[in-house]
Formats: sequence, C-alpha cells, structure tokens
Amino acid sequence: MTTQQTTTGADRYVPTDAADLAALRSAAAGCRGCELHRDASQMVFGRGAPDARVVMVGEQPGDVEDQQGLPFVGPAGRLLRRAVDDAAIPVDQIYLTNAVKHFRFELRGRRRIHQTPDRVHIAACRPWLVAEFAKLRPRVIVVLGATAGQALLGPSFRVTRSRGVPMPWPDSAQRVGDFPDAPAELVATIHPSAVLRADDRDVAYRGLVADLTVAGRLLTRGHP
Repeated sequence: MTTQQTTTGADRYVPTDAADLAALRSAAAGCRGCELHRDASQMVFGRGAPDARVVMVGEQPGDVEDQQGLPFVGPAGRLLRRAVDDAAIPVDQIYLTNAVKHFRFELRGRRRIHQTPDRVHIAACRPWLVAEFAKLRPRVIVVLGATAGQALLGPSFRVTRSRGVPMPWPDSAQRVGDFPDAPAELVATIHPSAVLRADDRDVAYRGLVADLTVAGRLLTRGHP
C-alpha cells in the first residue's frame, strides 16, 4: 500500500551482540526503521546455510514471501531454484536474502501490486544486510537485479552494464566500514522476476543461467 515515507533507519534495531543469524532474525521481527512495516504482514529475513559460500541478494519480498515470511518462495523463487540447479550451484551452499525486507506494494482492489523500493528504503534496511554479511562471510555474492546492485554498489549501478562478469568488491564499500571482511567477487544478473515478465522467457532464462554459471565457477577457485 502506498504510504507516506518515514524512515529512521534500522541501526537502532540491529543488535550489536547477536551471536548468530538466528539472533539477528529474531531481532529483525521488531524492526520499525521505515514505514513499510506498517502495511507488510511481517519482516522477511534471509534464509539458508549459515556457512554459505554464495549469498544471493534480491530486491524485496513479494506477496507470497510476505505471507509466508520466507524469501524466494513465490514464482520468482521457484524459477531461481531451477536456474540454480541448471547452473550446478549446490543448494546447500546458498543463502538467500533481500536488500529490503518488508514488502512494498500498492493495493488495487484485493490485489497487492509490487512497488519498487525507493532509495530511502534501501538505505534504511542496509544495516540488516551488513549484519547478515558479517555473520556469513561468503565467497561469492550474486546480485539479483538493480535494487540489490544499488544497495551493495551504489545508485549508479546498472545490471545491463555489469551482468555476468566477476567484479571485485569495491574499495569504497570497505572504506566506509560496510562489509569490512568483504567477499572476493560479485556477479550481477537480472532478478528472476524479470524472466517471468520477459517477452521471450526462454532467452531471458538462458541468460540468467549463464550468469549464475559464472558465479558457480568462482567457487572452484582459491581465494585471491
């Protein structure tokens, strides 16, 4: 639902003494760092292996994810799972999360229509993403779509310019203190929901799998 933007940021809700991801997830349920919590059903935190070598970061939970409280369990998530299998990335080495963890939507009749998060929502939710990375320390990050890319790499990031090419973690992110033990490499690709919206789904899907295959190959390398 469209609401007036009010953001204080998630910093005061993120525990500094969280022992693990489960503690972060528990604390995240009470986050009121932006106005999105008012209309969403619940905070949707990340899920997956605590020792994951691959972290996949999407935009925000969708309608199904908001209802179930888990990321990537709707149509886009099912497509992503198939693409991960086709790219030969071990599922037990993956952690799934989103840059924004409450569902932003517009109510049309009884339907909740997805709305792209604004920069203020990305900035407000960023402390949760930082906290997740601090516990995970992955080898590879897969950036799924523009919102995730902008959350990690800044507002000038464009998927179309960078997809499918291994990128080093930017020095700027480390200088400001975010993600101090950053992973070696990132790979950007389209969000799986973009495949579902594509005019030619087969071509879009093959492109997604090709990008994920690049990420999978990075796991076989040693640390730089």
